[in-house]
Amino acid sequence: MAFPASELILNPDGSIYHLNIKPEQLAETVITVGDPDRVEKVTAHFDEIEFSQRKREFHIQTGYFKEKRITVVSTGIGTDNIDIVLNELDALANIDFETREVKKKHTSLKIIRLGTTGSLQENVPIGSILISKAAIGFDGLAHFYKFQQQSASALGKFIQDLDYAEEKSRPYFSEADQGLLDQFNADEVNVGITATNPGFYAPQGRQLRGKVSDPDFIQRLSTVNFNGNQISNLEMETAGIYFLSNLLGHQALSINAVLANRLTGGFSKKPQAITTKMIKWTLEKLAQL
Repeated sequence: MAFPASELILNPDGSIYHLNIKPEQLAETVITVGDPDRVEKVTAHFDEIEFSQRKREFHIQTGYFKEKRITVVSTGIGTDNIDIVLNELDALANIDFETREVKKKHTSLKIIRLGTTGSLQENVPIGSILISKAAIGFDGLAHFYKFQQQSASALGKFIQDLDYAEEKSRPYFSEADQGLLDQFNADEVNVGITATNPGFYAPQGRQLRGKVSDPDFIQRLSTVNFNGNQISNLEMETAGIYFLSNLLGHQALSINAVLANRLTGGFSKKPQAITTKMIKWTLEKLAQL
């Protein structure tokens, strides 16, 4: 079945609508970052850059690090942007833009998120690197898709124990790719379960002039277990990346630089240093795959 023009939207030059790139400009290994300016902080370590494109918040560069071809793309903030980026990356890899039909051979992309996060636990200190083995999404993205919930019974117990008001948005749970998790897991990093929130302020318990509806939510989130595991950190993209990657048959892993601790109120005095450390560590790991 050919996808109609209203569903698979292409630009006049044949590039995908938002990302504005063509299939041959995409590597099978993709690094996503939130901040468009962080793209060049990653590719500054490349040996060669073969392609660069920028449209809206989507800054994309493809090049080589130690003979590994990698595309780096900025997503902007939040799972609404993740919905755009992941679907368009999948289209670039798995839809023939000439026939507008799904390719017979499926390509599974390796998608590595490099982001920043706030810790919810003392054993995940500021300045450390944390890998998300799974994520719980409070953003509602998954429920617009047809899917079978992973770990449904454990999720149900977690929601009940958390005393979470589901009218806000029904949580969903999705896991990292186990192969990538095994390859990146190391003594120098933490591994945890991430909470993905649909905003930076009230959804993560921050109050400025707008007051939160549930003042104790973050404290409860830090103490309630999911299937025997504590919730390690808060951010705004991982659950969406994991959900869509699992749905579309891609391999995904989220790596986080811990810049804050939400329970103590502390924030890193050297955020750029830990972010650069995460970037270099990740690139060296990717070069070995």
